[in-house]
Amino acid sequence: MQMLNQLNKNNNKFKKSHALLFDSFLIFFGFISVFWNYLLAMRDQVYSDMKIAMMDDFIPAQISSSNEVIQDTPVPENVSNEENTVSYVVDYSKYLGVLEIPKIGLKRGFYNIDSRYNDIRYNVAMVRGSVLPDVDKGNLILMAHSGNAYYSYFAYLYQLNVGDMVFVTYAGQKYIYQVVNIYDVPKNGVVVIHRNIERTSLTMVTCTRGNDFSQTVYIAELVG
Repeated sequence: MQMLNQLNKNNNKFKKSHALLFDSFLIFFGFISVFWNYLLAMRDQVYSDMKIAMMDDFIPAQISSSNEVIQDTPVPENVSNEENTVSYVVDYSKYLGVLEIPKIGLKRGFYNIDSRYNDIRYNVAMVRGSVLPDVDKGNLILMAHSGNAYYSYFAYLYQLNVGDMVFVTYAGQKYIYQVVNIYDVPKNGVVVIHRNIERTSLTMVTCTRGNDFSQTVYIAELVG
């Protein structure tokens, strides 16, 4: 009988030991699961940052001007925007100038070339070397992201056609431009601008819709 009791005690200890081991395994597995989810979240964040960084690669490293005329200008399809927007009051006096494109419902200010806010990650950015609208035969060059991020101010630029109107307000004066040319260039850090250097111009650059390896250039000329 004493031996039987001893066996029962040993058996109970064995069961408790196994239960403790199982509980430890569950705790360890739970820790591994939480840690793995954390690693996945970090990976997704890194990939997201990389994607944004790659989007920034389209910033022109070199911009040249030419009076070359492109005859067969590609015309983007005309898709109406039916998304709801939230209205709020914007103080445009803080900007150097304001870009307006009524056809796509865009009105966005841009900052001085040396401002820390003149950054494609936050705003419509003015390219260094741009000439402001009050200079005869100059070329104001603006760029912004396309896509669906909150800073994708040129998301609907693809709806523009040759002949559409664009407005720039600068120093209390409103300048009226008309789109005269639209063409694509490879996304390789160089944007060649085909414009009439005898005309005051506005150039807008953004990523090509549906093509990760191309940028679209929109040339507009001052008409009023």
